[in-house]
Parts: sequence; structure tokens; C-alpha cells
Amino acid sequence: MADKRGIVWLASYPKSGNTWTRIFLANYLVNGDKPVPINQAHRFAMGDSVAKTYAMAAQTSINTGDLDQVLDLRGRVLRGIVANGADVNFVKTHNFQGSMTGRLLIPKELTRSAVYIVRNPLDVVVSYARHFGLTHKQAAAALSNVSNWIAPTGDTVGQFLGRWDQHVKSWTVPADYPQLILRYEDLLTDPVQHFANLLTHIGIPIDQLRLKKAIEFSSFKELSQQEEKGGFEEKSQFTKAFFGKGQAAQWKSALSPELVMQIRADHGKTMEKFGYLDE
Repeated sequence: MADKRGIVWLASYPKSGNTWTRIFLANYLVNGDKPVPINQAHRFAMGDSVAKTYAMAAQTSINTGDLDQVLDLRGRVLRGIVANGADVNFVKTHNFQGSMTGRLLIPKELTRSAVYIVRNPLDVVVSYARHFGLTHKQAAAALSNVSNWIAPTGDTVGQFLGRWDQHVKSWTVPADYPQLILRYEDLLTDPVQHFANLLTHIGIPIDQLRLKKAIEFSSFKELSQQEEKGGFEEKSQFTKAFFGKGQAAQWKSALSPELVMQIRADHGKTMEKFGYLDE
């Protein structure tokens, strides 16, 4: 049986708006009279790092720290997703678009399309530091490290990030499948237009009232209130809350001028391409 192009990737560097986008999508698809619980959002866009899916593919327990085993199983995990009978399967990923030890992380033969969310790396550093319990200087160094990754845990397999600029480039160069690039900042300033672009890209009809309701149900105020009441499964152990202020240009009051200069020196070409040197 031939491979099916059934995966729509929701891709980003960590702390760039991926979770917010997935929760918006869940609310639009459900179209309920109250917000979708944040801890149910994974039902609408599963992650590609969930260890139990790799154990299911292996039909036995696995060692998430065994990278060869995990990479060998990855293709089987993704083929299992597209074999579920659905025409479209939304899959969240923080992996770069490329290969690890000769294995493709994002197989083109399984890919229907991709949505890539990009955010100013100056703000990514601020959020990344808070999420992973790092100093701003350590977070900036991580974003400039070609070997940067999210290490595996008992519940997740490793996620291969690399440098911020290389990650962005890997997902935004022309591909043989449809691509949509969303700037986090544009989603903040004009969510109606840019979330509508997301729906159009994945082939979902737009209803304006439904769109505005889904945006309201996935507002940062709503998400923060839900997390405060019931917690959020994706919150790291290093921070009090997953959802921050959801604002742009936080870096202006958070980062030292020296660190801003360093980040711009490391990623300036890509920052310029997406309008991040103009701020």
C-alpha cells in the first residue's frame, strides 16, 4: 500500500506560538459554546515526541534515550498516524526539517502541507529562558547552538532543534508541498486575518462568527485562567505557568543591549528576512 500524504505539520521553534495556534484550531473545529479545555488540545494535533506512540510502534517498551531506536521507529510512528483513515492529521513538531544520522525527520511522502510559525528570536529567548529555567544568556547560547535539542524524558523522545536561524530556513525554503508561514507578531496584531489564512491553507471553510469565537476562546487571558484553575500538561518543571503575557517586544525591557547585539549578530540575516531588524 502506497504512503499517504496525510500529515499537516504545525511546526515551530519552541516558544513561538505553536500551542496557541493548536488551541485556536481545536476551538474552531469543535465550534462549541465554551472553550475547549487546554489539556484536550492534543486530541486535535498530536505531538511527534510522545513516547507512548513509539512504544506502540515497537510493540514493546522503549528506552527514550536510545536515539537509534527512536529514529528507527519514527517512520513507523508517522505511518501509523496517516493510516488512521483521516484525510488530514495535524501533527505538532519542534524538529527541524532535515535528517538525523541519515533518517528524515519530516518524510515528504507522508506530508500533505506545513504551517510554520516564526517569532522574533529576541522574544523567543525571553520565553525559552523562562520555560526551561535558563538565564537569558544561556537561552541565547542555546538558540545559536547547531546541536541544540530538547532532551528525552520518560514521556517524550528527543526533539532536534539546532540553531534558530537554521531551523527557520529549513522550514521556509521552497518545498514540494504547500507551505504557510505565519509570523507570531501578525497573529497578535491581526488574528482574524492570519488565523483565516491558516484555515484557508488547510482547506477549512471560513465562518466569520465562528472564527472570532475561536479567537476569543483561545485568548491568552482565557488560556491563563484555565491553567490557573486546572494546570497545563505541557508546563515545564522550571516555570510557574506555561502561558505568559502573549505579547511582542518583551525583549526590549528584558534583555541587555549586549545580548540583543549578540543575537542580532548570530541570526541577523534571517531576522532581516522576516522584518525583525526593524524593531
